[in-house]
Amino acid sequence: MALQKRRLGRTRIHHRRSAWMRLAQNHPSVQKCPSCEQPKQTHRICMSCGQYNGEQVVAATTDAEE
Repeated sequence: MALQKRRLGRTRIHHRRSAWMRLAQNHPSVQKCPSCEQPKQTHRICMSCGQYNGEQVVAATTDAEE
């Protein structure tokens, strides 16, 4: 099996990963928030209620406040 001759740079690795994530089948998965049942990305704060892992992390924003 062939071995690489030089180490890949950080920029080249990050560029390849970002191009891979742009493909339609590789987008982050979406699940329902356990507290408010709104769709959210996995391992992210829910934008509608502001909770993560059952704890209130940020204050929830509503359209009336903005």
